[in-house]
Amino acid sequence: MPNAAPGKIAEIRARLLDLIDQQPEGTILPSERELAARWQVARMTLRRAMDELVLQDLLVRRQGSGTFTSRPKISRRLAMTSFSEEMSRRGMRPASRTLELRRHRADRARSRQLRIPIGDPVVEFVRLRLADDLPMAVERTTVPERYVPGLTADDLDGSWYELLASRYGVEIASGTCHLEPAMPDPKTADRLQIPVTQPCLAIRGMSLDIRGRVMESCVSMYRGDRYSITAELRPPRPSVPRGALG
Repeated sequence: MPNAAPGKIAEIRARLLDLIDQQPEGTILPSERELAARWQVARMTLRRAMDELVLQDLLVRRQGSGTFTSRPKISRRLAMTSFSEEMSRRGMRPASRTLELRRHRADRARSRQLRIPIGDPVVEFVRLRLADDLPMAVERTTVPERYVPGLTADDLDGSWYELLASRYGVEIASGTCHLEPAMPDPKTADRLQIPVTQPCLAIRGMSLDIRGRVMESCVSMYRGDRYSITAELRPPRPSVPRGALG
């Protein structure tokens, strides 16, 4: 069977994009047989065009159910940038909603994570992060209270890192994070407006300022249907033989 012409695939792809734009998210498309007949095109050509849109998260295939319109995932780079900065860079409107804020004493686990004595006061807050009003993540952050005196829930509507810099003179210099798939508990699923069967990305991390102090410990749950993580990979620098610079 001859390969489909690239020009014809591009034409059908454009027609599919028009069809997607006219439908709300989650709409089932007509069958491949029906679309191929409507546009008078070989099913192989139609399938190639649909495959491209599936890879771009604009269509999703569900075995036994059909092909549905979707929305592309938001891809965030693994870098020392805030959620607000990353969403703004992608042309989306970031927002935060503070769900909880409480003060308590650091237990053994928190003291180890934050490198502070057991019993030191800490501030713990939970925020719902949104992009264009769509819930994207639930973040739980714990920070030593001595670094953020007077912090209130009203202070947390914008960028956390900008607040640290402008009010407290704290500059975040580095951090670590650990990613793993996870299923949301009912409370988290309700906050993210997803079913409990929707896989999420759990990110656990900590950040240090330029003085080497641990400023925060954070656990975030990101929607797996709306979020993906990207990282820039570089090859290691070639080692210099001993004595080569002597």
